[in-house]
Amino acid sequence: MALRTVVLWCPDWPVISAAGAVGVPPTAPIAVIWANRVVSCSAAARAEGVRRGLRRREAQGRCPDLVVLRHDPIRDARAFEPVLAAVEELAPGVEAIRPGLCAVAARGPARYFGGDRAVAARLIEHVTAVTRVASQVGVADGRFAAGLAARGGEIVPRGGSRAFLAPFPVGTLELPELTDLLRRLGLRTLGAFAELPPRDVLARFGPDGARAHRLARGMDEVPLAARVPAPELAMQVEFDPPVDRVDTAAFAARALAEQLHAGLTRRGLACTRLAIEAQTEHGEQLTRLWRHEGVLTPAAIAERVRWQLDGWLTRAAAGAAERPTAGIMLLRLVPDEVIRHSGLQLGLWGGLGDAGERASRAMARVQGMLGGDAVLTAVLGGGRDPDEQVRLVPWGDERAPARPADQPWPGQVPAPAPATVLTDPVPVEVVAADGSPVGVTGRYAVTAEPARFAAPGRPATPLLAWAGPWPVDERWWDPAAARRRARFQLLGADGTAWLVALEAGRWWAEGIYE
Repeated sequence: MALRTVVLWCPDWPVISAAGAVGVPPTAPIAVIWANRVVSCSAAARAEGVRRGLRRREAQGRCPDLVVLRHDPIRDARAFEPVLAAVEELAPGVEAIRPGLCAVAARGPARYFGGDRAVAARLIEHVTAVTRVASQVGVADGRFAAGLAARGGEIVPRGGSRAFLAPFPVGTLELPELTDLLRRLGLRTLGAFAELPPRDVLARFGPDGARAHRLARGMDEVPLAARVPAPELAMQVEFDPPVDRVDTAAFAARALAEQLHAGLTRRGLACTRLAIEAQTEHGEQLTRLWRHEGVLTPAAIAERVRWQLDGWLTRAAAGAAERPTAGIMLLRLVPDEVIRHSGLQLGLWGGLGDAGERASRAMARVQGMLGGDAVLTAVLGGGRDPDEQVRLVPWGDERAPARPADQPWPGQVPAPAPATVLTDPVPVEVVAADGSPVGVTGRYAVTAEPARFAAPGRPATPLLAWAGPWPVDERWWDPAAARRRARFQLLGADGTAWLVALEAGRWWAEGIYE
């Protein structure tokens, strides 16, 4: 008999994960795209006719306001961790089936909370309270049946999984080749498939068919693979009386850093992002995340804690608006991001590079005093415009581009990029030999060969060479946001080179080559 199982399902999880990553409300019309096809969409998008499997352009044609986001399974799994942790608080031994779907044995929680319905109600309430994520719960004999029950929020009676599964189409098995064959044989429901003798199924359809046959009969293919709960890695120290001196708190933080690093090392882990948390005597909560390009050693952890404490307490002494009003009574170090780590790889001649380490310390110290956004570094990514290809991120944060660089960007100007990108494009003139303005037709052909170029504050310059146009036709389906441009590269006789664009009949300079 199949194990009584509770399955928790978060509808449209790829949409929720992707929307949270870019700050878009999940109630908006959203489609998550992979290989130019929709893999998940929000309820608002489905109301406009968007469905899984549609091509991107067809989906945008059905819903002009559609927000298109990239599918990222790793991001989905990472975002699902808080949900798994919330389920583990009530029912240890949870199994992550896939991002957005998890299962747990029902026997223990049902006995503790007073039945299957009580378990379902408590899980939904607790997950919503902790993660602010909507979920549905199903309970049945077997993980497969419980997963389908979760889509309707149903509690299947004990021994009733086979009858519950019988009306479902064979397509719910998610085995395209097998389900197509079953349909051609006239077996369109799981109930009809389950009526076949197991020996005949194995002989006709092979091992995959036999496993699917077990699912159709309400039996699990494999038992639950419960994950081991993550150990508590955070370290904390309490101060009595509360401290308001940096050196006093930093002395305790040094020992705390050693304990944290030792605990991670025993588990073969290393910390790459650290959360420093402090609580004052008046209940104020102070938190700052620190990321390191490599791994945080005990000395690096202690340094960052000291710099952060110096920033908090110095800010208080300086009378800043966001200052703690009392001494610190609790200090906590939380490894917010860890990786598998077996040792530190030093440089070829030993050490880590004194110059780079000194620069890193200086910039981290400035961040501790002025805030995480006080030191910014540039990250190059994708995009059509030169100014949208660069993203400024705080020093030490993950250097992820705003847009993937490996995606096709029709209309992107080829390398090299302009050395200077103008924040605000300036109006310029590009004229032909007879002095008439140069334009571009609807098919992006120039009306005349560019001969002279004039920028504000500069005399008109004859052109030695030019290249282009590179057409850009963005959001053509949305008249309010549509943009049509044509970019050119111009080389003047005075040695200057410019990136210019023609839009709505006017020429603009976007960058300067050096």
